Amino acid sequence: MFRPVDNQHVIEIKPLPSPRQVKTKLPLTEQASSLVYETRQAIRNILHGIDRERLLVIVGPCSIHDPDAAYEYADRLKTVADALRERVLIVMRTYFEKPRTTVGWKGLINDPHLDGTCDIALGIELARTILLNINHRGMPCASELLDPVVPQYIADLVSWAAIGARTTESQTHREMASGLSMPIGFKNGTEGSFQVAINAMVAARTPHHFVGINADGATSIIKTTGNPDRHIVLRGGGGRTNYSAEDIARAEAAVAGEGLARPIMVDCSHDNSGKNHQRQVEVAREVVAQFEQGRRSIMGLMLESHLQPGRQTWEPNKPLTYGMSITDPCLSWSDTEALLHDLAASPAVRPV
Repeated sequence: MFRPVDNQHVIEIKPLPSPRQVKTKLPLTEQASSLVYETRQAIRNILHGIDRERLLVIVGPCSIHDPDAAYEYADRLKTVADALRERVLIVMRTYFEKPRTTVGWKGLINDPHLDGTCDIALGIELARTILLNINHRGMPCASELLDPVVPQYIADLVSWAAIGARTTESQTHREMASGLSMPIGFKNGTEGSFQVAINAMVAARTPHHFVGINADGATSIIKTTGNPDRHIVLRGGGGRTNYSAEDIARAEAAVAGEGLARPIMVDCSHDNSGKNHQRQVEVAREVVAQFEQGRRSIMGLMLESHLQPGRQTWEPNKPLTYGMSITDPCLSWSDTEALLHDLAASPAVRPV
């Protein structure tokens, strides 16, 4: 007797528009293309030691859930970025996918209505729209790439990307990174180990063949050359920090064979801040102090920041406070602005 054995726990399979269809509707403009290209090259110059004086700062909301708040943040950040551009290169966090330890809101692409309906087709279009608008404001964008299909829809608008602590060990994400066109930061594992990120850097620099989709959404074999622009992101782990001088020295020694002049970025949030958003200021200042003391392997910092400080709890259809994170707690804008000016004032950060 024939019995059904396939898709026993699947209740719906719904096709998405292809990347080509979405990009035709929301095309890359010359203005955005120029900004992405120039920013990627500027980051490469920092990473490979051509630009040895500036620091890269990835700063912005833990995740974007409200386009209007994101645009207001981008406009404020643009003013600061322009004022400090000769000393620090500022790129805005525009994170649309959130890996969850168990369950929770998975980000704007997965659930753009914030109500559990998970209209992913709309989420992809909304993410691309936000990236276009922020690039058109003159702010380059950074994002974490989680689902390996998503880069086909938005990667042309991203100047720097992260592979997160939960996915750095994933072969799928290492292969994906090997074909991405922007510099990639691999976070250390959630338990704090450097080795998984270093293994990821090695894997991503090499060519790969893997299954993905093409511009028309057809399942395809993807062949890559390997990505030469990888680095490690120290975010602490297992309840411990890893941004001390000793930690930075160990990370520097661990990646010495990768041929990168400045391979270390410090995430000032997560375990490095003990999940206390205000401690990001202390962490950032300590890292810049090490840079002042000659530790030039440090390429930059990552900060979680929004218009309002802290975080709020998301529940489907619950009214939310404007400009406040619904994922990790963030620095306020006023604290962020002051910190960025302080970092740029460091005597070790000299104009290019």
